[in-house]
Amino acid sequence: MPREYPRKLRVAAELQRAVNELLCTDTNDPRLAGVRVSAVEVSNDLSVARLYFSTLQPDEEVEPVERALAKAGGYLRRRLGRELRMRRVPELKFVKDTGPREGLRLSQLIDDANASSSGIADEPDDSTE
Repeated sequence: MPREYPRKLRVAAELQRAVNELLCTDTNDPRLAGVRVSAVEVSNDLSVARLYFSTLQPDEEVEPVERALAKAGGYLRRRLGRELRMRRVPELKFVKDTGPREGLRLSQLIDDANASSSGIADEPDDSTE
């Protein structure tokens, strides 16, 4: 069982904080408005960071956002190098976070199941009369 190294976790947390701050304050691309990094996974050798991003609207088209993030990746990496003072800043790979959309879907399924079960319980049972 691989062990989670504290440095790896600290780097992931700092990357998430710094990228979210940069997305809020330093990017001028309107396609990145409302984009936030929800999680970061860093490889064991700290060479690659997978950043999971989400938008304010889960049903929003992600292709323009992915292109904007790919275009801004070099700029973000350079700014991270200055801010985090790391010798090597990990390569940034952006991945769409499907958690919010799945959460909405599951919530809707639960609501539908509750509505159908309460509808069955409210109907009078004619077979016992």
